Amino acid sequence: MLARASQRLLQIRQAFRQLPQASRSFSTALNYHIDSPDNNPDLPWEFTDANKEKVKEIISHYPSNYKQSAVIPLLDLAQQQHGGWLPVSAMDHVAKIIEVAPIRVYEVATFYSMFNRTKVGKYHLLVCGTTPCMIRGSREIEDALLKHLGVKRNEVTKDGLFSVGEMECMGCCVNAPMITVADYSSGSEGYTYNYYEDVTPKRVVEIVEALRRGEKPPRGTQNPKRINSGPEGGNTTLLGEPKAPPCRDLDAC
Repeated sequence: MLARASQRLLQIRQAFRQLPQASRSFSTALNYHIDSPDNNPDLPWEFTDANKEKVKEIISHYPSNYKQSAVIPLLDLAQQQHGGWLPVSAMDHVAKIIEVAPIRVYEVATFYSMFNRTKVGKYHLLVCGTTPCMIRGSREIEDALLKHLGVKRNEVTKDGLFSVGEMECMGCCVNAPMITVADYSSGSEGYTYNYYEDVTPKRVVEIVEALRRGEKPPRGTQNPKRINSGPEGGNTTLLGEPKAPPCRDLDAC
């Protein structure tokens, strides 16, 4: 019985090894780790000298007996340093710093989709796929990106510059559809995470090409007729100072 179970488990592992790399690119795909030449616990990993100072500063925000509370910001810093993804050796290093068993760090890294456990592009493009953005054309936005870059979702372009993923609601429903760009091109020192809102299939391709040229496209709304999240064409109501309520003496407050 036990031998059959072990054989079945081996068959499952072998089947998953044959899947394309993209099928397990993010924490929400598969919640386990398979060793590979560039991602295994025997590879040395540690924070840079500059980031070691950031580690001290992050841990200082928590009581000394609750260092484990720093796990998320430390994983985020490690991911920035490592080009946008977390190898298992980086997770082990974080576990050593906050003095917990590695499994406690793995639990966090596999729960939150913000942590990528395989390689992503230097510019990681995330398309919001929640209902408001979907209604406003997010699927067409993603299709335009994938077609232009010649990749599937969660794959990395051959030059290593771009990857495209999907993220649930990023809180810009009023400016749907939108994408975000996680910029790992300059490591943790130059890391940015910018929103591009009111995008169109044409505009996202323009943003990609601007990034390819090393430019920094203006973030926020891409609709020239809007200011931030204001209505297109400007306000049509509340154009002056509001009148004070007649039932209250505001000067007496």
